[in-house]
Amino acid sequence: MPANGLKDFDLSGKCALVTGAAGLLGKEHVAALAEAGAHVVMTDLHEESLRAAYESLPEFARALASVAVMDVTKAESIAQTAARFERIDILVNNAAIDPKVTNDNRSLELSRLEHYPEDHWRLHLDVGVTGAFLCIREFGTRMAARNSGVILNIASDLSVIAPDQRLYRVEGREEHEQPVKPIAYSAVKTALLGITRYCAAYWAKAGIRVNALSPGGVFNDHNEIFTTRLSALIPMGRMAHLSEYRSAVQFLCSDASSYMTGQNIVIDGGRSIL
Repeated sequence: MPANGLKDFDLSGKCALVTGAAGLLGKEHVAALAEAGAHVVMTDLHEESLRAAYESLPEFARALASVAVMDVTKAESIAQTAARFERIDILVNNAAIDPKVTNDNRSLELSRLEHYPEDHWRLHLDVGVTGAFLCIREFGTRMAARNSGVILNIASDLSVIAPDQRLYRVEGREEHEQPVKPIAYSAVKTALLGITRYCAAYWAKAGIRVNALSPGGVFNDHNEIFTTRLSALIPMGRMAHLSEYRSAVQFLCSDASSYMTGQNIVIDGGRSIL
């Protein structure tokens, strides 16, 4: 296939579906795909947050986006969405549960491995792993029947490195009371890489490319202590800006990456190379 320069990034006439589209990066993925010309179906579990995410998009993205409430843990919900939109050319598996870092890390208090709740573990895997599998099974099968499609799994830098739990420490607490990033998050993001490689090989002759994107930490009004600690671990000395993954999404979802499949692109300011 001859190279067409920037024309290879053009997604005009394509329809993309993004799961977890109401989330922090989900909205950015939607904007990235719309910027390249794709019609984008925004899906998430809660209609209110989905509508709010849609309204927060730039005008050009709203013109190319539509919303659909979809539960990635329910095969019937996914099938209903697939039937509604008929042809999905690009699937972005972005849905996940990511514990937020508060000023005192209180949201991570129940995350220690020694007493990590089984229901938390199951919920993380249901959304991040089973959800991705169910979406791939539904939309990927339809892509294979057309001999064309792209699947992008959104992983994390924690798919290739372990969490540095020092980031979450709270001064004055006993070791057994220190908050940590939960094991389920690493399990989910690492599993997505295995799914990526498996599906890339499985559907290579069916015209489907499957890749993963592993973002590093994105600044989102994190507390100063956390931001300083994390920035010190990153060679570039800062967290990512929200828009800094857009071009990677456009590359991986377009013909610009036509000879790439089964790969994981890590964009983390260099943190994982140390």
